[in-house]
Amino acid sequence: MAFVLVRVSIAMKRYHDHGNSYKGKHLTGPDLWFQRFSSLSSWWEDLILPNGGTPAGTSSPASSSSLLNRLQLDDDIDGETRDLFVTVDDPKKHVCTMETYITYRITTKSTRVEFDLPEYSVRRRYQDFDWLRNKLEESQPTHLIPPLPEKFVVKGVVDRFSEEFVETRRKALDKFLKRITDHPVLSFNEHFNVFLTAKDLNAYKKQGIALLTRVGESVKHVTGGYKLRSRPLEFAAIGDYLDTFALKLGTIDRIAQRIIKEEIEYLVELREYGPVYSTWSALEGELAEPLEGVSACIGNCSSALEELTDDITEEFLPVLREYILYSDSMKSVLKKRDQVQAEYEAKLEAVALRKEDRPKVPADVEKCQDRVECFNADLKADLERWQSNKRHDFRQLLVGLADKNIQYYEKCLMAWESIIPLLQDKQETK
Repeated sequence: MAFVLVRVSIAMKRYHDHGNSYKGKHLTGPDLWFQRFSSLSSWWEDLILPNGGTPAGTSSPASSSSLLNRLQLDDDIDGETRDLFVTVDDPKKHVCTMETYITYRITTKSTRVEFDLPEYSVRRRYQDFDWLRNKLEESQPTHLIPPLPEKFVVKGVVDRFSEEFVETRRKALDKFLKRITDHPVLSFNEHFNVFLTAKDLNAYKKQGIALLTRVGESVKHVTGGYKLRSRPLEFAAIGDYLDTFALKLGTIDRIAQRIIKEEIEYLVELREYGPVYSTWSALEGELAEPLEGVSACIGNCSSALEELTDDITEEFLPVLREYILYSDSMKSVLKKRDQVQAEYEAKLEAVALRKEDRPKVPADVEKCQDRVECFNADLKADLERWQSNKRHDFRQLLVGLADKNIQYYEKCLMAWESIIPLLQDKQETK
């Protein structure tokens, strides 16, 4: 990955510097991407490549696009071994007397014996996804449950029924279900099965079925009255990492949003700037054609900038926010693990303080020890899976970001180069 960031930085700098004599001046708009994100490249490498980047002797791809295609090919190969496929699509708006809401079609295809049919198609709304996640937390407390996209939006800032918002949410819900589908334990959960197959999910909800596992039942009744002496070093390190990880992603998210805001303002200026040359050309004779060319060039650059801004908004920011929420989910599981360990330590201490001889450890203490060991094993396995997914997702994210920026600069370069012959022709005719 390190070589990708280096090559991308060089490429972006080359396009940025082509014909640019404004070094040292205030940068606005897309130039901020290179200036700010290049300074963060080393942090990204440490974040997603803890083992230190590309091994020596590894050949680099011809371009960021080729690496992106290779990553997508790896996904296709993994898909050949799966036996459960879930997709979220076809959002529909429902207007009722009391409320207005969006439902999404969920299509499930599977060869598992747990499913009576090979294919199902149901419709669900956001609160159904929220119900599923709560049920998974109740019945699988030792596992990391993927986060849902945030439910509430700021009124007057985002229209939750706009096509852009609905599509962004659809992608997030689709990712949520795919995370569960890929999990070796969560994907076999009964509530997940019902969510994917039941025609009337509300009827199932009203039954109040709560098939908690023994571990889940025990954790549910832990009141939190026990105080943990100290978290084991390996889990303390995980907690520290998650705090730093969420902090860094939050910083990147805020900076990216500011850059997008400035790019949009820059885009507005470009759209006003280009037509001025067109109206000016009507007053000129020999300069008319070159001026029209400049106007068209600026128009092409503004279109390219709009595409870049849309890509960053729709592809880059949602991944950052998902992983910020993911870190919160992981912290929640860590706290549950701490509660179970604290309960075990308290009961073990109580046994030690008893005066009578008890050569055998009480059954309830052994059960607490089993729960701690179960939590530790499940949490470590889920953390390893999360780290693997994170490396894959951020690798794709950064390569995609680099590719989109390179495409933007290439389009601008082509636009400006296209008017050079017009200017040269006018100079030769003098």
